Amino acid sequence: MARNATARQIIEYMESLRNDEQRAILMGFFKTAPGEYGYGDEFLGLKVPQTREVVRAAGTDFPLSEVPTLLLNRWHEVRLCGFLMLVAKFEKLTTKRLENNADAIRQRDEIVTMYLEYAEQANNWDLVDLSVHKILGHWLLLPTNLGDKDYKMKVVDELAASPCLWKQRMSIVCTWKTSQQGDPSWCLRYAEIHLHHTHDLMHKAVGWMLREMGKRVSMDLLREFLRQHANEMPRTTLRYAIEKMPEKERKEWMS
Repeated sequence: MARNATARQIIEYMESLRNDEQRAILMGFFKTAPGEYGYGDEFLGLKVPQTREVVRAAGTDFPLSEVPTLLLNRWHEVRLCGFLMLVAKFEKLTTKRLENNADAIRQRDEIVTMYLEYAEQANNWDLVDLSVHKILGHWLLLPTNLGDKDYKMKVVDELAASPCLWKQRMSIVCTWKTSQQGDPSWCLRYAEIHLHHTHDLMHKAVGWMLREMGKRVSMDLLREFLRQHANEMPRTTLRYAIEKMPEKERKEWMS
């Protein structure tokens, strides 16, 4: 695939890699049958490394204006390609040298704005989990022209309050990055907001992010959260949250 390929050429190239055997496996794995969370999602049968290779070949100079063509495509892997292109573009603008650079700030804000505009196109857990912490989560920690910390919180609050499961998942999984950078406040806020969510995918996401917060920031902070909420949280959430604790302690929490 040529480095200066258009979105249309990228789609044609990815379609040429279609693998029907792998496609059937992925459609089962991502629960695309009627009544399941991924119902209606369509796959080409590409593995994630193949999609990442397309992103690398296109390069970070791929025009931002072309990305929506990928994000709006019917194929799951093409949409993933679009989201990973936004990740690559965003990460290029987050080096220490560019953190406070006015042009880099403007470009990061453009990418975040596009990401949020097309958030519903991330309509399965992998599309969320491979992108949201690297774009939205990182943006929460960086200078922006869009607003102060209250504005950033409002952005994530709106995702959390959305009726869309995938936007809700974004609001908690974006905290993976903030916890990695030593700030537990985002994780604790959205873990509490989603504590009584009814969907298993959110139970897993909340527990996972609590575990990461404990590992990256403070196990004592995690224990304090569990002391307050362990009796009311779903068992799946609790099980995920305590995964890195010693076996004896895990048994105590589960009992």
